Amino acid sequence: MTPPFAPRLAIVVVAAGSGTRLGMSRPKAFVSVGGRTLLELALEGVFAQPEPAQVVVVAPESHRAEAVTIGQRVAGAARDALTVVVGGDSRAASVAAGLAAVAEGVEVVLIHDAARALTPPEVFARVVERVRAENVGVIPALPVVDTIARRDAAGAVVEQVDRSQLAAIQTPQGFPLGAYRAAVAAIAPGAEHTDDASVFAAAGHPVVTVPGDDRAFKVTTPWDLRRAEQLVAGDRPALRTGIGVDVHAYDDNRALWLGGLYWPGEPGLAGHSDGDAISHAVCDALLSAAGLGDIGSRFGVDDPRFAEARGEVFLTATLELVRTAGFEVVNVAVQVVAQRPRFAARRHEVEALLTRTLGAPVSVAATTSDGLGFTGRAEGVAAIATALLRS
Repeated sequence: MTPPFAPRLAIVVVAAGSGTRLGMSRPKAFVSVGGRTLLELALEGVFAQPEPAQVVVVAPESHRAEAVTIGQRVAGAARDALTVVVGGDSRAASVAAGLAAVAEGVEVVLIHDAARALTPPEVFARVVERVRAENVGVIPALPVVDTIARRDAAGAVVEQVDRSQLAAIQTPQGFPLGAYRAAVAAIAPGAEHTDDASVFAAAGHPVVTVPGDDRAFKVTTPWDLRRAEQLVAGDRPALRTGIGVDVHAYDDNRALWLGGLYWPGEPGLAGHSDGDAISHAVCDALLSAAGLGDIGSRFGVDDPRFAEARGEVFLTATLELVRTAGFEVVNVAVQVVAQRPRFAARRHEVEALLTRTLGAPVSVAATTSDGLGFTGRAEGVAAIATALLRS
């Protein structure tokens, strides 16, 4: 799909590898790190780089739909810039599939490995700037800090190598698009290249380096995955709070469900679902704390699955979203403002039900507004919830 704007930059994110050395059943880019996949983390860096760009994700056929979902979630309002294509049997074939999807008018292309998921946005910017300034291939690189030795077939050290002339190469690797496409087309049958820059260099084009970043390491082994998890956990606070507010008017033609309980003899609450203001406010507080939007965006009124749905349905679905994002619920507190129902007699029952549902302590209090406002006029119920999460 060609984006509706005319980007001069395209970023091809290769996410089609199997990741067998990682020892996971899922393709590497779809392995979770702190509640988010490597692909999601990689795309966060891509979309945070400063220049508008077409972003082409190359995914395995088995996970194309998941790649689309992840990409659209990260892209947000820029989702029209996203293209997802199916990769090939090799990295070279996957890169070729990504290049074929690049839009007309693009001048610079970056090839990036999703496995280098924590690459900071400034690395992308450095590569693009150098490609444009010199019309060359550009790769981020780090100095080699270990002593390097050359060995013979028996493992004996032959000599030490001057490490000042060596560099550890990373991605994204950037190129003038036309010249890079020509270099790919000129690859000799059977030729093997260890990275994209070697393809460009084999065609006679110069390749230069810019400073890389320690965080742009490639997740290849379980040890790398653990390192990534520790870095991701360190990027966000251990505790996060959120606030949720929900309001529903009374409806005498409906049964009252509030706090997950049925309240016989009381007027119900109007709404697309059961109108359970307590459960809905708790959902909004949890989603707010996790940075996942709100109940309206997650479970819209246009979705027939949630028509007349009980509060427990929303709470359970919200809890799954929160846990998938890498958080656990510490506790939730709810304040109900209403003339009715009389809450004190069933407060502990509501707290017990919500605590079981969320697997964390929930406290509920109730008050009135001394005759002020719509709650004081007994026109409806308001609920305010706060949630505390930990990563």
